[in-house]
Amino acid sequence: MSKRKPYTRELPSDWWMKQLFYTKYMIREGSSVFITLYSLILAWGVLRLSQGEVAFNGWMASLQNPLMIILHLIALALALYHTITWFSLAPKAVDLWIKGKRLDDKVIISGHYATFIIATILCLLIITL
Repeated sequence: MSKRKPYTRELPSDWWMKQLFYTKYMIREGSSVFITLYSLILAWGVLRLSQGEVAFNGWMASLQNPLMIILHLIALALALYHTITWFSLAPKAVDLWIKGKRLDDKVIISGHYATFIIATILCLLIITL
């Protein structure tokens, strides 16, 4: 066995804040905690809905807490951030060719945003009816 000490590279705790690419990546990955909390809150609401009207109304009342409203706003902002970063990555995952030419990245990204807007409007229409 060698008596030499193996090289271990020092990695400061703020390594991800030194480059914008890594900062965006860590924000996107760290935001999954809030998205998970939001998903659990919705699952809790479905459970309460299955338990009857009184239980569901109690769950709805708990959502009026200012902390819950702040959590929902944070989750919304982070979900929108996920949407923007996902749509910007779409051209790398989708390799579309039309008549021998590769489809421009801007067309793919625009198509995603258009579909997102249409789906959002349809959901809002369904909710308001």
